[in-house]
Amino acid sequence: MTPIEFVGSPTPSLGVEWEFALTDKRTGDLSNSAAALFELVGSRIPGPDGKVHKELLRNTVELVTGICRNTGEAMADLSATLGAVRELTDELGVDLYGAGTHPFAEWSTQLLTEGHRYAELIERTQYWGRQMLIWGVHVHVGIDRRDKVLPILDALLNYYPHLLALSASSPMWAGQDTSYASNRAMMFQQLPTAGLPFQFTRWAQFEKFVSDQKITGIIDHTNEIRWDIRPSPHLGTIEVRVCDGATNIAELSALVALIHCLVVDLSQRMDAGEELPTMPPWLVQENKWRAARYGLDAIVICDRELDERLVTDDLADLLKHLEPIADSLDCSDELAGIHGIIERGASYQRQRAVFARTGSMREVVASVVAEL
Repeated sequence: MTPIEFVGSPTPSLGVEWEFALTDKRTGDLSNSAAALFELVGSRIPGPDGKVHKELLRNTVELVTGICRNTGEAMADLSATLGAVRELTDELGVDLYGAGTHPFAEWSTQLLTEGHRYAELIERTQYWGRQMLIWGVHVHVGIDRRDKVLPILDALLNYYPHLLALSASSPMWAGQDTSYASNRAMMFQQLPTAGLPFQFTRWAQFEKFVSDQKITGIIDHTNEIRWDIRPSPHLGTIEVRVCDGATNIAELSALVALIHCLVVDLSQRMDAGEELPTMPPWLVQENKWRAARYGLDAIVICDRELDERLVTDDLADLLKHLEPIADSLDCSDELAGIHGIIERGASYQRQRAVFARTGSMREVVASVVAEL
């Protein structure tokens, strides 16, 4: 068994990855134009420093920050890249679309990005792999010591439904309303290395798991473990991959601030000698389903004693608890944006409202594009 070194981050640094679909300006359908976009990026954006990434399908582009200190810095970084990329997408006749799924696109017409890694993934996963017309937000937070990683990861699962309910933006699939707030969350867990993480208590258990996966050919690299929350040992971070795609930068900033504050709060509680609260996997799994199904109307299980609350009520108390952390991270204004999501309605609710008003899924796409 090969040891896995965790390269600790001396500060609770922040990194954000924001996935977008490319949609045709005229039809609203997905556009397999990523290759043309990346040609323009290479020739027209000076020194993008790896901030514009390819993904599995040619209808997708991912914008990535550098290593940031706080949410404001991360949003400024993303905004600069976003502005440059949008000029190029306009030239190509496509829009950036930030929701978790597309309401009517057909998976069978989508093209695979060239590359051995992507071809191998589809060869293995076939029907379910080809279905992955999904987009999300990934947030990395730096952790200073390896012994903190698994306890913080485990404790973060208590807040899984809060993050998913707030970000849920994928209610529609293949031309119909699924009745789920986040169909993306249900789709993605079909892949063999995706879904909820195992709740290991010792680093050696994680190392054994990775070793078993590699020996049996399930993965070649650690980054092929696509858990909803996972360690990123080479970066010295915990990567939170719970959230659906974000449709606008204001809501993205609120979600990023919440994740940053949660991780830093848990880290500080460990420093103070506290044993972090956790829940057994069957409760975590139920909470994920409830948030995916009901979004901000979910009644979530809060603890091992099986206390239950409306997720928005629990969020109100959580935001109050995190206020001192937000002050220390200089993200109080961004964190307060969570109240705005609750008051305005999450993206899945706004999309449904557009469809109820217009009866048109193209208008749903247009509304998501317009929010950006």
